[in-house]
Amino acid sequence: MPDAPSFRVDVVSDVVCPWCVIGYHQLAKAARDTGVELDIRWHPFELNPQMAERGENLRDHLASKYGTTLEGSIQARARLTEMGAALGFTFNYADDMRIYNTFRAHQLIDWAAEQGKGHEMKQALFSAFFTRRENVSDIQVLAGAAAGIGLNRADALDMLQSQDRANHVRQKEQIWINQVVRGVPAMMFDQRHLVTGAQGVENYTRILLQLRDDRAA
Repeated sequence: MPDAPSFRVDVVSDVVCPWCVIGYHQLAKAARDTGVELDIRWHPFELNPQMAERGENLRDHLASKYGTTLEGSIQARARLTEMGAALGFTFNYADDMRIYNTFRAHQLIDWAAEQGKGHEMKQALFSAFFTRRENVSDIQVLAGAAAGIGLNRADALDMLQSQDRANHVRQKEQIWINQVVRGVPAMMFDQRHLVTGAQGVENYTRILLQLRDDRAA
């Protein structure tokens, strides 16, 4: 039996973006359903690069930034929670939940990727923020998340404190901004086709099947 086709997918996202979680899990399900192997590569994007380190109440932040009403926030959280559960991910929203600056989180993912664990690190931080409501700007929380996927906690802490990766991550962010990525998730399929937003399992299935057919041709 021939090996399943593998396609590179560059995913630009932020760890505090719920639609990035949904979009990834929709894509993963489409890949399972079609028998396609994915080579996922995560890239940094900050939804709130100017946010103070202490963060903000999430509901207040959304009201200020997007004009989201209380009723709209309640409905959105319920919808995301339901969609996440159907895809095997737990959103655990609360009224006192806070949103944080994610620049350090992106540095940690970049560091983990060099050790072959960028994907695991991204998933761990999605869960840290959305499921456990942890402060993903706090270096102790981040170092603990690194240890949780088998990386060296002390090394992670040293890297975060030194900010050695700050310029590298800024450069990576700028690459995608230069490619007109203004919102996330944004997914580049096979280094050719850029798709933005969480497209749904059906649409991702169609994209993967088309890529498979194009390669076969």
